[in-house]
Amino acid sequence: MRLAVQTGYALQLLMYLAGTRGRLATVAEIASTYNISLNHLTKVAHELGLAGYIVGVRGHGGGIRLAKPAEAITVGEIVRKIEADTTLLDCIRPGNTSCPLIQACVLRQSVMMASAAFFQVLDRYTFGDLIEQGAQLVQGF
Repeated sequence: MRLAVQTGYALQLLMYLAGTRGRLATVAEIASTYNISLNHLTKVAHELGLAGYIVGVRGHGGGIRLAKPAEAITVGEIVRKIEADTTLLDCIRPGNTSCPLIQACVLRQSVMMASAAFFQVLDRYTFGDLIEQGAQLVQGF
C-alpha cells in the first residue's frame, strides 16, 4: 500500500501543529519547514479545516492550530480521511463479486485482514504520541 503525497502532507502538518503546543502557525511557515509546496499544503490545510481537525485565526498574528488535543486525533483517522481509496484490491470492495475465483480465493481474505491490521496499528497512535520526543520537529523551540 502506498499513501498519497497529500496524506503525507496532512500527517506532517498535524505533527507540526501538535509540536507547537497550541501556538498559532502559518501554512507558509509549515511549508517552508518541510520544503513542501505552499499551494499543495494550503489545499491539505483547507481539507483538514473542513473536517474539523484544524482551526484558523484570521488577522494580524493569525494562523492555524489543532481544533482538538493532539491526543484526540489518531493517525488512522487522518489516513482514512485524506486517502481517496484505501482498498488494496478491487475484489475486496464491499459488494464486488466480479472475480470468478471469489468462492475459492484465500488471497481476498488475507488482504482484508492485512488492511484491517494496517489501520489497527495506525489507530493506536495519536499525534500526541508522534511528537512526544518533540521539539526538533519544529524550528524555533
